[in-house]
Amino acid sequence: GNQYFYILVVFLFLQQCSLCDHTLYPYIMLEVLLPAASLLQLMDVRQVCCEFLQSQLHPTNCLGIRAFADLHTCTQLFSQAHGYAEQHFSEVMLGEEFMGLSLQQVCSLISSDKLTVSTEEKVFEAMVAWIKHDKEARLEHMPKLMEHVRLPLLSRDYLVQIVEEEALIKNNNTCKDFLIEAMKYHLLPADQRHLIKTDRTRPRTPISLPKVMIVVGGQAPKAIRSVECYDFQEDRWYQVADLPSRRCRAGVVFMAGRVYAVGGFNGSLRVRTVDVYDGGRDQWTTVPSMQERRSTLGAAVLGDLLYAVGGFDGSTGLSSVEAYSYKTNEWTFVAPMNTRRSSVGVGVVDGKLYAVGGYDGASRQCLSTVEEYNPVSNQWGYVADMSTRRSGAGVGVLSGQLYAAGGHDGPLVRKSVEVYDPPSNTWRQVCDMNMCRRNAGVCAINGLLYVIGGDDGSCNLSSVEYYNPATDKWSLIPTNMSNGRSYAGVSVIDKPL
Repeated sequence: GNQYFYILVVFLFLQQCSLCDHTLYPYIMLEVLLPAASLLQLMDVRQVCCEFLQSQLHPTNCLGIRAFADLHTCTQLFSQAHGYAEQHFSEVMLGEEFMGLSLQQVCSLISSDKLTVSTEEKVFEAMVAWIKHDKEARLEHMPKLMEHVRLPLLSRDYLVQIVEEEALIKNNNTCKDFLIEAMKYHLLPADQRHLIKTDRTRPRTPISLPKVMIVVGGQAPKAIRSVECYDFQEDRWYQVADLPSRRCRAGVVFMAGRVYAVGGFNGSLRVRTVDVYDGGRDQWTTVPSMQERRSTLGAAVLGDLLYAVGGFDGSTGLSSVEAYSYKTNEWTFVAPMNTRRSSVGVGVVDGKLYAVGGYDGASRQCLSTVEEYNPVSNQWGYVADMSTRRSGAGVGVLSGQLYAAGGHDGPLVRKSVEVYDPPSNTWRQVCDMNMCRRNAGVCAINGLLYVIGGDDGSCNLSSVEYYNPATDKWSLIPTNMSNGRSYAGVSVIDKPL
C-alpha cells in the first residue's frame, strides 16, 4: 500500500514539474526522489523516476543524469544517458557538464566507436577545449587524450592549418608523434592506407538516430507561425511549437543541434531577428539579430558558421553576406557577392558556398548566374551559369552535387531541374519534377532530395516530392502537409525523444 502512495506522490510531483522550468526539475528528481526510492527499495517509484529522467535527456544534462544513474546503479538509465551523449556529442561538448568531466570520463567518451560527429574535427576541438578549461591542471593529460583522437581521419588541410599550429601540440613531443602518424597516413596512396592499422585509423561507426523533416513558417497565404514535422518512418505529419512570431521568406538551417530561422518577412516588415528551435525541449528562443534586414535570403552552414546570403531589405536587393558564430554569439560581415541576389538559393559543397540564381533588383531580371564563396580567401567568384534563369529555385546538395529545382523566370514557373558538378564546372539536366514549383523548401536525406511545398504560380502547394538519382525519377510522398505553404524553411533534425 505504501508503494502506491509513494508512486502517487511521484506523479503529483511530475505534474507540478511540468509547470516549472524543466531545465531544473530533472536535478530535483535526481537529488531527492531517486535516492529516496533507492534507499527505501521502492522499485516501482525508482522505475518511474528513471523513465521520467530518460524522457528529459538533453545535451545540457545527459552527463549529469548519467553520473547519477551510475551512482545509484540504474543500469538501463546509465546506458540510455551514455548513448544519448555519444549521439549528441557535437552539442554535449559545448556544455559545462563536459568541461567538468574527469580524464577517465573524457577518454571513455572520445574513444567510443559509436561517437556521432560530422567530422573528427569535433573530437579534436572538444579535447583542446577540455584541456584549456583548466590548463594548469590538465595539460599533462594531453598525450592520453590525443591517443583517442583519430587524427588520420582529419583532412590534410585541417592537420596542417589547425592541428600543427595548435600550441598544445607544438609543445608536446608525444602529441607531435601522433601528428606525424597522421601525416604519413595521408602520404600513402589511398589503396595502401589500410596497411596502417591502429585505433586512430579506424572510422567511427555511430548508431544513426531516426530523423524527421521540420518545415518552419511560410506563406499560407500570409506569413504564419506554424511549424510541422514529417516522420519518414511513419509517413506522418505532426505539429510542434509555433514560431514566436509570424515568419516567411526566412533562411532555415540546422547547426550545432538546433534549428535557426533567420530573417524573413513577418507580414508587414522585413526582419533581422533570428529564432532558434530546440527539438529536445520543443521550444523557441532568440539569438542576436543580423546587422541587416533580409527576406528571401539564402542560408547555409559552412564550418562552424551560419551564412546569411543576399536577400531583400524592403527597398533593394542585397549583395552583402554576414556570418553568425554560435561560439561567440555574434554576426560579422564577410565579402559581398558580385551581384545583388534576392530569392537566392544556396548550398555547400566541399567547403565552398554557392549562391544560385535569384533576382537582381537593379536590372529587374531573374538570374542564371552562380557564384562560389571560398571562406579561406574570403572571396566570391563566378562559376558556370545554369541553362535557364531561376529565381526562387529550391537548392539542395546530394552526393557532392548542387541541385537547382524549379523556380521562375518572370511569370513562367518551372518544373525543370538541373545539377552542378563542381569538379567539372558544368550543369546538366535531370528529370523534371511532377509539379511546377517556386519558393519551395529543400532538404536531402538517405540519398534522396526532397522538395517541399512552394507555389505553382497560382496557389500554394501542400505536396512534397523527392528525387532518386539512382533512377532519375521524382515521386510524391503519400501524405501532404496540413496546408499549402510557400517560402517555408526546411531542415532535417534528429527525431525528438
